[in-house]
Amino acid sequence: MRLLIVEDEQKLSRALQRALAEEHFATDAAYDGQEALNLATSVNYDLVILDLMLPKLDGLSFLKTLRSKGVATPVLVLTARSAVADRVRGLEAGADDYVVKPFALEELLARVRVLLRRPVTLTDKLLVADLEMDLQRRRVTRHGKLIDLTPKEYAVLEYLMRNVGRAVTRSMLLDHVWGEGYEGFTNVVDVYINYLRSKIDRDFPLKLIRTVRATGYMIADPR
Repeated sequence: MRLLIVEDEQKLSRALQRALAEEHFATDAAYDGQEALNLATSVNYDLVILDLMLPKLDGLSFLKTLRSKGVATPVLVLTARSAVADRVRGLEAGADDYVVKPFALEELLARVRVLLRRPVTLTDKLLVADLEMDLQRRRVTRHGKLIDLTPKEYAVLEYLMRNVGRAVTRSMLLDHVWGEGYEGFTNVVDVYINYLRSKIDRDFPLKLIRTVRATGYMIADPR
């Protein structure tokens, strides 16, 4: 599953990204309300974690605009505003839950899981040709055959499938899967792409994972 963290305090944002990555969530980060709105209206997120006090576009304005555009993505508000009136305004603007800073990480993760706990629908699966990813069960199959993936392989594949038909750079994959502070091997993305190719493409005549010269990689939909 893919979550958007909207928090202008970068240290807290990175901490949340690390904690959610340990729970096998993929995350994107936005540091102002306008950037968040651009992402939330162009990417199919499963959940948004939203601070209210943001530059460029405040959290309440973000919420109202998001809902006015018909985006029903669950939103968990995370803010220092603890007054009842503030909570009411957040919920009336379209928030699904409200957590006040400072908070216990365990509580936040529990609330995230509750918001994500919903019946399986068509949006809980990604499909490219005969490659299917079940986001609820974290299962990947190709032509009905179960593909055994490590958590990192799964995260790389999910990012590629969510961006089907669009080239993603190595830097984008590094930031999304390993985090902005990754300081390991510089060719780790290429290594994991090779792992995926051996599992996803090797035994099938139609190759889905493609190298985009001077850019990175993509999954192409033959349709």
